[in-house]
Amino acid sequence: MMDERYIEVILPLKLDWNPVYKTSDPRIVVGSRVRVRFSGRDYTAVVSAVNVSPGNTEPGKIREIVAADDSFMPSVKEEIEFWKVVADYYLCTVGEVFKAAYPSMKIDNDEARKRREERLRASVEKYERMLSRARKDETRKRYAARIELLKGRQPVYDSSFDEVQLTPSQKRALTEIEAAEEGTVLLNGVTGSGKTEIYLELARRTLERGKNVLYLVPEIALSRQLEERISERFPDVLVFHSGLTAAKKRDVPTEVRLRERYVVLGTRSALFLPHHELGLVIVDEEFDSSYKQDSPSPRYHGRETAIMLSKVHGAKAVLGSATPSLESLYNCSIGRFHEVRLSERYYSGAPTEVLLVDTAAERKKRGMRGDLSQKLIQKMRETLEKGGQVMLLRARRSYAPAVQCEECGDIPKCPDCNVTLTLHKTFMDRLVCHYCGHAEPFTGTCRKCGGHLVPIGAGTQRIEEEVRELFPEATVSRLDGDTPEKEARGIIHEFEAGKIQILIGTQILTKGFDFGGVALVGVIEADSLLAQQDFRADERAIQLLEQFRGRSSRRGRGGILMIQTREPGHPVFRALSTGIMPDLLSERRQAGFPPYTRELRIVIKDSSERRLEAMSRDLARVLDVPLTGPYAPVNERIGGEHFRHIRIMLQRDRNLTPLKRKIAAAVSSFEKDRRYTGHIHIDVDPI
Repeated sequence: MMDERYIEVILPLKLDWNPVYKTSDPRIVVGSRVRVRFSGRDYTAVVSAVNVSPGNTEPGKIREIVAADDSFMPSVKEEIEFWKVVADYYLCTVGEVFKAAYPSMKIDNDEARKRREERLRASVEKYERMLSRARKDETRKRYAARIELLKGRQPVYDSSFDEVQLTPSQKRALTEIEAAEEGTVLLNGVTGSGKTEIYLELARRTLERGKNVLYLVPEIALSRQLEERISERFPDVLVFHSGLTAAKKRDVPTEVRLRERYVVLGTRSALFLPHHELGLVIVDEEFDSSYKQDSPSPRYHGRETAIMLSKVHGAKAVLGSATPSLESLYNCSIGRFHEVRLSERYYSGAPTEVLLVDTAAERKKRGMRGDLSQKLIQKMRETLEKGGQVMLLRARRSYAPAVQCEECGDIPKCPDCNVTLTLHKTFMDRLVCHYCGHAEPFTGTCRKCGGHLVPIGAGTQRIEEEVRELFPEATVSRLDGDTPEKEARGIIHEFEAGKIQILIGTQILTKGFDFGGVALVGVIEADSLLAQQDFRADERAIQLLEQFRGRSSRRGRGGILMIQTREPGHPVFRALSTGIMPDLLSERRQAGFPPYTRELRIVIKDSSERRLEAMSRDLARVLDVPLTGPYAPVNERIGGEHFRHIRIMLQRDRNLTPLKRKIAAAVSSFEKDRRYTGHIHIDVDPI
């Protein structure tokens, strides 16, 4: 019988210590998966250390593992190291990061391999059929090469695309990125400058060096359009995001482990795949707030976590955007990042013209038809007559953000969240809470006095209704959070093909889509972008509007951005029209806000508001650091839970990390001492 050894394991639980077990199985090493019994339940754990000391526990009280779990391939050391780095920075436990990396905890490698072979065979058969029907020699050659690549199971760059020519500006940027000694590079390139081509060339060169590639995008919809573009170069690209089926989510980690070379395209969750030999991490549209995970723990930001991942693997991280975050610009200014500028558009042509429409003035002179100004309507007509496409942005989905009684003035609110209910018009009109999902039929009658309820404001549904009435001959569609995923994919394809003339939507329209036919983009009720209780409101508005401007005038065509606002003199709108941007970094420095400081937000929740008030005040007293709060956030009640926040601003100096750990320890002690576990969490770098 083999000698027993003590091993330390990571459980998918919120534990600030790693349990120790014993085993006599010689196959178990660091990274192995084992099944263990903990607190009356069986768990799959990952071995984090072997041959450890039993510590203060008597050897006879240390349990034996239940069994080795061969349904998992071992984790590589970089994977475990990455979990520890993330847990340390975001003040959570390694177990919580482990759970985020493997949420289902169910992977059957044999089944995954079988499905992998079936998918491979189906892809090969598809291209063989296409090869048999192809008439041109060039096409036949490409399909034959694709078949060989798929059979080889490696995403080797398809050399038939080597003819893609980079502009001199792109070549200079590429050379500078590769020469940068800093591990993180910010590619600051104007919209339409061809950043994607640079990413793909970097990916090709990385694969040639025997390393792998992770390409991150902020939204699922954007990954779908990019998938087709990337797969032309890398036929066997792996795609990973929350919209995949459960089977796909289990297959992709196995594929990553089995492949020697790979390219992964994904949203933020793709960071936690079992990466190995990683040489390049791309974070496209790095400023996007979609990269931030709000819940559950770890509450990480995809951009910062991607940099952590690249450092663990010794890889290069490339952050790209036409509107970089102030955090990234700050990091460039202090030498943490290397900035590479790309100021020339790939296709030369006229820049996008910015026109501001004063809706308050237009209403006075009857220049509005519903929520659209006559000026915007006229530009839409001219654009459609010339064969161009139109995109309209309204930053609120639904038919109307609220309804109000004409008699008593009551505005219906969610019974669980105390926030305004939003009117959605579908086959059955409903009032919906966008926070907890509560929904109730819309009868049009006030539940307090019986008066008539009327819509207040306009969401994307109402804008779509108005546009259809104004342009009955045009093909109109809508893309927002209410659009089913399968339908969204079809809308993107049809708009890209020119089959849809007018597309209305929320912020998703501003993402990095490449639609060549768009000549006019319009913003409805732009003031709502600024009406946020957030010091980042101006920055986000400028980023969003600049990104939206970039959806027009592509392929060298001129374009127009029309902004409808009641306040055309606002610095944000003035900056868009003049090109002179406000010095937001200086404003942040003077106010003592990030990126010149680090923010921690402590969130306390409780179903009892009285207990919440007492506990949050007591917690604030024991933290012993300068803070703001506790205070009620804008949405102080969600899903039946009341919330209080405590905000702590920390100086960016050598005491930052120790102070963060001290605060986390104080919170943990408070939870245990007051038996308040599960009510408090810390959000590092909230947005």
